[in-house]
Amino acid sequence: MDNREAIGSWLSGPRAAAEEMGTDFGYRGERLGLPKEGPGSAASVGRRFGALFLDWALCMLIAYGLFARDAQGAANYALGVLLVLNILTVGTVGSTPGKRLFGLRVVSESRDRLGFGWAVVRSALLCLAVPALVWDRDGRGLHDRLARAVQVRI
Repeated sequence: MDNREAIGSWLSGPRAAAEEMGTDFGYRGERLGLPKEGPGSAASVGRRFGALFLDWALCMLIAYGLFARDAQGAANYALGVLLVLNILTVGTVGSTPGKRLFGLRVVSESRDRLGFGWAVVRSALLCLAVPALVWDRDGRGLHDRLARAVQVRI
């Protein structure tokens, strides 16, 4: 066998090459005991990014209206507003306004409400941005894994 086949091409990536060789990765959320589709299934990347974009726009609007008078100042304050918004909403009702509109909820790995302390940890890591960009094969960001959380569809 050619080594290039084992590694995969730069277009398809190593996962596609592994799947061609017979590796079964299962569906997103299977290792967590989540259903494949429908309510309670793992949230898709598109929905999560859409919810984050909406939350960020809301935070920019709040920061611009209450704290800053220019776009650069608003962006700096918006990060703090995003932190507070995530802590308060995820720690109490499990969804930010963006997540609610996109039909998502943050729950613990045991499907209970995420505790307030874990919501603080998750929100702080989300605001650092890098942990949210490192995903596992279930589609959970590092911030969710460290906070023992999972985003599911409602």
